Amino acid sequence: MEDRIYDLIIIGGGPAGLTAGLYAARNRVDHALLERLSPGGQVLNTDWVENWPGTEGISGFDLADAMRAHAEKFGLARFSKEVIDLKLGGEIKEIILADGVARCKALIIASGANPTKLRIKGEAELTGKGVSYCGTCDGPFFRDQVVVAIGGGDAAVEEAIFLTKFAKKVYLVHRRNELRAAKIAQERAFQNEKIEILWNSIVTNIAGDDKVTGVTVQDVQTSAHRDFEVDGVFIFVGVKPNSDFLSADISRNTAGFIKVNLEMETGIPGVFAAGDVIDKKMRQICTAAGDGATALASAERYLESLK
Repeated sequence: MEDRIYDLIIIGGGPAGLTAGLYAARNRVDHALLERLSPGGQVLNTDWVENWPGTEGISGFDLADAMRAHAEKFGLARFSKEVIDLKLGGEIKEIILADGVARCKALIIASGANPTKLRIKGEAELTGKGVSYCGTCDGPFFRDQVVVAIGGGDAAVEEAIFLTKFAKKVYLVHRRNELRAAKIAQERAFQNEKIEILWNSIVTNIAGDDKVTGVTVQDVQTSAHRDFEVDGVFIFVGVKPNSDFLSADISRNTAGFIKVNLEMETGIPGVFAAGDVIDKKMRQICTAAGDGATALASAERYLESLK
């Protein structure tokens, strides 16, 4: 990576960052994309993707690799760098790296997010083999099967209802005796004959070798354990944005997601954000890609205004 001032730096190599990078490369914007891990983001942890337009189905790894190759075909300048801090006070933005400093006139933050993990036995080993964090993505794989949804907030209840379109039975496991979701969603869950709510309960173990075969559920009041035969486990206990490195002057909501307008503009001139790191309702591969394209268009307009 050259020691100079780039027109644009993109932080993150998931669908949002790679799309922004693809557009930047095609439009011959002087740029650099920084990614601390392999390009692809959470897509790399997705076993199979069926809702990416134009494909009947593709593995998460292959989709991420195709996105990377497509962008690099047009000249994507990608560097393996870890960002640890930002200095955004002046017209030239400084990105503090683990091994130096990068400078730019415009910045797109597309650092993504990660599902909150339960950190129980079997979760990591069976992720992508029956353990999922996205009902919209993976629900269709569980037609006429039995699944568990974990959580009690809006996402958990709404996704549990969505899963009933495919699964023949959905256990909704919640550690308290009442849900936190919106009342309308609760009413729909209570009325859905496919949903059985296990109150005051937590999942302590996910069983299976090559795929999920069951879970162990503990009653938090009595400490009694019960085993259930299930085919899938959907975990909806929150999403954490990859935003710890952000400077305090970037406006975020209480959960740490970046606030942006429809043009992906933050409150700082020349700083944009896209993908799962922003405050939005739907976190999907296609929406992240759209965010990335929008952010790049906005960044180009900003750069033109500097001339």
